[in-house]
Amino acid sequence: MDAGLQQSHAEHFVQQQELSAPGICPEMLEVAEEACRAGDFDLAVEIYSSQLAELRQPDRGLCLRKAEALTRSGRISEALDSYRAAAQVRRLRPDELRLLVESIARAVRVKELGEAWKPSGSADDSDEEEQQQPLDLFSCRLCRCLLTDPTTLECGHTFCKRCLEDPAVKDCKSCRSKTTKMNANSLRANVVLSSLLEKWFGSESKSRRCWIEGERLWKKQELSSALEKYNKAVELAPSMYKLLAQRAELHMDMKNFSHAIQDGDSMCRLWPISAKAHHIKAKAFCRAGRKEEALQEYFFCVALKPDWTSVKMEAQKVLCEMFSSVFEDDSLDTPLHPLQATGPVPRIKPLSLLSSLHSSLPRDGARAGCSKDLALSSSKACDGGGSSSLNQPEHSLDDSKSLAAVLSSLPVPAGLKRKSPGDANAFGPPSKVLKQDPACSSHTPPALNGSREVPTQLLDSSDMECSLCMRLFYEPVTTPCGHTFCLKCLERCLDHNPNCPLCKENLSEYLSTRGYNKTFLMEELLQRYLSEELEERRKIYEEEMKELSNLNVEVPIFVCTMAFPTIPCPLHVFEPRYRLMIRRAMETGTKQFGMCISDELKGFADYGCMLEVRDVKFFPDGRSVVDTIGVARFKVLTHGQRDGYNTAKIEYLEDKKVEGEELTELLKLHDSVYDQATAWFTSLKDNMKNQILSHFGHLPAKDPDLQGNPSGSAWCWWLLAVLPLESRAQLTILAMTSLKERLVAIRRVLIFVTRKRPR
Repeated sequence: MDAGLQQSHAEHFVQQQELSAPGICPEMLEVAEEACRAGDFDLAVEIYSSQLAELRQPDRGLCLRKAEALTRSGRISEALDSYRAAAQVRRLRPDELRLLVESIARAVRVKELGEAWKPSGSADDSDEEEQQQPLDLFSCRLCRCLLTDPTTLECGHTFCKRCLEDPAVKDCKSCRSKTTKMNANSLRANVVLSSLLEKWFGSESKSRRCWIEGERLWKKQELSSALEKYNKAVELAPSMYKLLAQRAELHMDMKNFSHAIQDGDSMCRLWPISAKAHHIKAKAFCRAGRKEEALQEYFFCVALKPDWTSVKMEAQKVLCEMFSSVFEDDSLDTPLHPLQATGPVPRIKPLSLLSSLHSSLPRDGARAGCSKDLALSSSKACDGGGSSSLNQPEHSLDDSKSLAAVLSSLPVPAGLKRKSPGDANAFGPPSKVLKQDPACSSHTPPALNGSREVPTQLLDSSDMECSLCMRLFYEPVTTPCGHTFCLKCLERCLDHNPNCPLCKENLSEYLSTRGYNKTFLMEELLQRYLSEELEERRKIYEEEMKELSNLNVEVPIFVCTMAFPTIPCPLHVFEPRYRLMIRRAMETGTKQFGMCISDELKGFADYGCMLEVRDVKFFPDGRSVVDTIGVARFKVLTHGQRDGYNTAKIEYLEDKKVEGEELTELLKLHDSVYDQATAWFTSLKDNMKNQILSHFGHLPAKDPDLQGNPSGSAWCWWLLAVLPLESRAQLTILAMTSLKERLVAIRRVLIFVTRKRPR
């Protein structure tokens, strides 16, 4: 069994033995316990007092029970008398003072903040206050400080380079996507964001770099050098919560307790309702041997964060030591745990400690249901039959604070909301408000993580311009090498060369993953600080997209091969100009472009077929395979160019419709040519037939509505695509707007290829 558990069982046994001592009535104690469970603590106090009055010597267990009942009823000063009486019998344990610490902290909280105030935080989480604070645009989501060497991941979120180099960081904290390239050699700081932060927050940026260097030296135990860096960092940014907290810890590590107290005091003045600030100050006081002042800060800490178990235990230990010191020899008039301190250390005068308590705290005396005589007899019994130190003359404190002074004159942090005097609890320590730090002149204390705004005079739109188009960033993306461009500008450059346009670093891997995610921080900066300029930039972009999507005014032309309506046309795209053309067709939503064969004089033929993109498959090197199908024929009216590829103004072609006898003759011709085409395809050798089927599919069936499709029957175009004709001959038939002429031309071709077939 654990030694501590054995001791606890032994002490419980002793208490039970004590409570079964002669003169104590078990039945009355059970009534008192029942009264406590029912919330009638005054009745319980009355019973415990009457039981103690029957004893010649104070009973420790009974004194503790009475003390707890008094504490629960809010009669703190009287409870202290009972705790003192119990301590006279045997030294108190820290866990026996839990209720007292909680009650005093609750009294402080209720008086100064009001009952409606909700304490924050969960148990043993000293950083939760900071974690709950909202972050501004310029804070790293990992270290919660100003971004230093801001590094943008492929997902578009930005963090400190140093934070990302931590082996524990496996994914993006913002979007939880798995991060790649998490080593120091591959991570590059975002050049544009780095320069902006240096320009906008110069002092804080320099402070943060000194701070980081100080942390590095501290880890190497070069404490003096580390302190120099921390001092420089605080000089540059004196109101940074986390920085002051770390410097205080460093001072304590170096035994510079007075300096640690100063940092803790600065934190408490800047952030008066921060439990962590009071905890740091309490630790510094405690390690300096100034227990009373430490206890004062511990009470604030527990008042602000009641569930912080470890801090509550620290307060209980300090209070326990202060109770115990009252009954030690005067020669032990030194701190219980002497530590080297730079300033004078207050000493505790044993006998005056609880005497001052008795007189300083407000006493409830006899409450409803308690007679004055019973209250007096209870007090006398707890004092050990009249031999109490309360009857001793008060000793001098030599300017040191007694425990009573700690409890009765707790200074209240600046900025706490006060209740009206009528709402004060029975235990109401007077307030002694801390003065606000001159560095924080506003009524609202600074946020723990800071709240930064860009100085208006430092805003310059030219700082956020793309180096390729020389315009304001639109859909900014950041490459792995740390350079930022407009998305469309970067894509066009990578069409020609898989290297960064600025530093020429190879971006083949970046190109292969096509991780073109917007840099969220840059996008947010543009929206917040350059909203008007960004809106103008957006209008220009939308006008360009609208112009590109008008397929009557300017149609992109792919100069390659013959294409026909309803017939698939797979393309292998590798030229930079056609990469851009295909991408724009997808971005505008048209998913269409024209296909023409080349012409030596004009560049491309006067007739062609519109293709619609059904699917695009990209390869790591930027090439792509585009699955398209013909949708309509067109005639070129004017030839043009745009960004390296050909364009044209066009008009769409439709077959002329016929009626009466002409329609009857057309139907006969149509059926005759279709039968002729079927016979020709059937007569082909199997290997040739299979090749045609794999590429173009089966011969389409006859259309029931012969003139329903503006381009005519689909089988005509299928046959024209598979017949062994030169492109110019195919182009002539494509340009025909008479179905009859097209059928006649196809019949002539079928007759020609049938006669030439080897027997």
